[in-house]
Amino acid sequence: MNSVASHKFSARTQLSVALLAGTMLATPLMAQEVAPPPVPAPTVPAPAPEAVPTATTVQSITVVGNQRLEAQTILSYLRLRVGQQYDRAVLDQALKDLAATELFKDFQITDNNGALTIQVTENPVINRVILEGNKRLKEDKIRPEIKLAPRQIFTRSKVRADVARIIELYKRQGRFAATVEPKMVSLDQNRVDVVFEINEGPKSKVRQINIIGNEKFSDGDLKDEMATKETGLLTILSSNTSYDPDRLAYDQQKVRLFYLTNGYADFRVISAVAELTSNKQDFIITYVVEEGERYKFGDVDVQSEIRDFQPEMLKKLLPMKTGDWYDAKLVEDTVESLSETAGLFGYAFADINPEFRRNPDDRTMAITFNVGESPRTYVERIDVNGNTLTHDKVVRREFRLNEGDAFNSFGVKRTENRINSLGYFQENLEIERKEGSAPDRIILETNVEEKPTGELSLSAGFSSIENFLLQASIRQRNFRGLGQQLQASVNYSSYSKSIELGFTEPYLFDRNISIGGSVYRRDLNSFNFIDNDRRTTFEQVTTGAQVNVGVPLTEFMSFFGRYSINFDDVTLDRSIYYFGDECDPLVAGRYLCDAIGNRTTSLLGYTLAYDDRDNRIRPTRGQSLSLSQDFAGLGGSVKYVRTRLAGTKHFNLGSRFILNISAEGGYIYPFGGRPTPTSDKVRLTDRFFLGEPQMRGFDIRGIGPRVIRYAATYDPLNPVIDTSNDNRGQIDDALGGRAYYQGRVELDIPLGTGAKELGLRPSIFLDVGSVFSVKRPTLTTLDDFRDPADGFTKFLCRNATTGVSQFATETTTTTDGVTTGTGQYTTCPTGFSSLAPFEERFFGDTWMPRVSIGAGVNWNSPFGPFRIDFAYALRKEEGDDTKRFSFNVGTQF
Repeated sequence: MNSVASHKFSARTQLSVALLAGTMLATPLMAQEVAPPPVPAPTVPAPAPEAVPTATTVQSITVVGNQRLEAQTILSYLRLRVGQQYDRAVLDQALKDLAATELFKDFQITDNNGALTIQVTENPVINRVILEGNKRLKEDKIRPEIKLAPRQIFTRSKVRADVARIIELYKRQGRFAATVEPKMVSLDQNRVDVVFEINEGPKSKVRQINIIGNEKFSDGDLKDEMATKETGLLTILSSNTSYDPDRLAYDQQKVRLFYLTNGYADFRVISAVAELTSNKQDFIITYVVEEGERYKFGDVDVQSEIRDFQPEMLKKLLPMKTGDWYDAKLVEDTVESLSETAGLFGYAFADINPEFRRNPDDRTMAITFNVGESPRTYVERIDVNGNTLTHDKVVRREFRLNEGDAFNSFGVKRTENRINSLGYFQENLEIERKEGSAPDRIILETNVEEKPTGELSLSAGFSSIENFLLQASIRQRNFRGLGQQLQASVNYSSYSKSIELGFTEPYLFDRNISIGGSVYRRDLNSFNFIDNDRRTTFEQVTTGAQVNVGVPLTEFMSFFGRYSINFDDVTLDRSIYYFGDECDPLVAGRYLCDAIGNRTTSLLGYTLAYDDRDNRIRPTRGQSLSLSQDFAGLGGSVKYVRTRLAGTKHFNLGSRFILNISAEGGYIYPFGGRPTPTSDKVRLTDRFFLGEPQMRGFDIRGIGPRVIRYAATYDPLNPVIDTSNDNRGQIDDALGGRAYYQGRVELDIPLGTGAKELGLRPSIFLDVGSVFSVKRPTLTTLDDFRDPADGFTKFLCRNATTGVSQFATETTTTTDGVTTGTGQYTTCPTGFSSLAPFEERFFGDTWMPRVSIGAGVNWNSPFGPFRIDFAYALRKEEGDDTKRFSFNVGTQF
């Protein structure tokens, strides 16, 4: 070419990344996908083919338009070099190389007879990434999925990928109608804010589940087996009404297992299709199944290549018998049971292979359990992973196996239960078994996931027992990651106040010895009810301290010793219960007058406990037994021996139904000293009491010995005692007893996933118990106020100064100078005041059981634990106080 020609080569349409067609503050980029932009108008028409020689030498390369990137950096992405030959294909490849960098929103190459000019417009830098419209998914859930970040180069492909990730997150939540529209806000200095406008849409529910091909079982039977539920009133709280592809696959396995468990060995799911309705709000799921024939067990045998396994003995232990309906779950459980049995003998990787022989003619399934040869296994190494706060030794000391020990599956299971009982990690922890460096070596790997162990509680609430209450407590169950417990609490209510500080070291000097202690002060206002009015009877202030030590005796049995010293001060309201400087037995009752005063209790005690429950926090199987005795009298002014025996048993009934059975009882034997003629050797504040919340269906201290005092309705001709329940003169005082027993049967009922997520745990229960054995108090009866001559009731008069009491004299009237009696003995001498007559009655001192039934629910509400119970007393004794409804808010139960 003799003449100088100038040509421009622009990026092709599919390579252009220009995002702005003008100066717009918020330009939409894409909806669910980013559509390619329109073809920009070329600045200069494309050169004619003959304008470029077939081979031209690059004379020079100049980069213009770059701001952040150096020219040499841009040239490093290209294959063009000064002095090389080039043609149209080479320039086209250079444009592709520039597009591949995703650094430019526009670029072009101008050719002036070998002098190449590369003109670029750089992509903007991201200033912020903003999420708008997300309510169901919080930012901390979406942000980790977004790859765009501040100070990165904006590219269209990254935006498209982030949109897809956000939409996928919403699909996992069942929101298939969710849309995401990214927008860009232009800023100065070639910066942009990227805004993702999210329309979450409604949650896509499962409107209907159709099942085709089932004849042996109804649609309802099969739907009950599925985790996915149809939308309806009964499933309004469940989260399983949303569509989840993983749950769909799980449901197929559940239905298949249901048929295999019931003998249909040929069952199969032909297809499972989920169709989204046109509005993207509902799914319709359709299953097509083939049931096949029902089978029975044929010959069942065991073959073993392990010398410790005797096939004849194992065959006798098999749960299935020839002629029983085939049950695949039973076969699976048998394989697991044989594996566990092999593990007890040290064979960790025993190969249990059931061999099936189907006979379609007589529809039987013969099975041979083949136990393959395997070496005895030893623990090579124990790995603990995932613990960031908790020290390794806290986990390792719960292991019932050590490195180098022969493997034992019972020890592994026991270790899992002990670690779960710590409460430091997420539930359902399992220890993985991995092959070691040799066939006879095994690695036990424990992957834990820590959960918060500190508890800071500030709560206020209302209780049917305590009325208004406040609670503040701080507790760390894994202090410093060493398993130590540190706690402090303050409680205040209308009738009780307490403060307590405590510390426990579970492994003293890294030995399996626990030691702990606490100091406390407790102010208790006891009370009784005059109908619905609650009246304080006595106030007890206890200041004390306790030290306790615990040592294990066996794997499941432990011994705990303790010593405590308490200083008690029991007082009465002097304005109500005192006459002068003395407690008035006519007002307070003789038993209450005997309780007042200062006492020191020096208490030495022990507990012998057996516990093999799978989880001490929320057990599902196992039992616990404990025997406790406390000896008061090593110093102090109180002397007695208190014995208690308690036991619980938990049964896993399957399908998350848990049956809990518990029983306990106790007796106090006093020694030393002599009681007054009208009092029991065991003082009122040391006796056992029973009622709400231990015995639901009865009021607090509503069971057992009590004195009920009735005011008399005075009528000279017919003095009677008004014992109606609405009589406000009635006073009910619980006395407690030396002995008590209590039993409970409670069934925990599982709810759907939605209710479970809310923390609802309902149960039904039956409670039985009694408290008894107290010295019968000397009572004041109506006869104490009768005139033996005429039988009329007399008022009692008392001198306010001397405290001397005497009966009132007959009231007289004077008519026409004649004085006559009225028949009413109500006149008190000068200086004396009159008291209305009353009668005391003693009830409830019997071992006969009280029985109640009812239902309740625990709720871990946002404002604190909540317990509500409805109970009905099936059996009671005269004088017992019943109560059908009770609740507690803001306190532990």
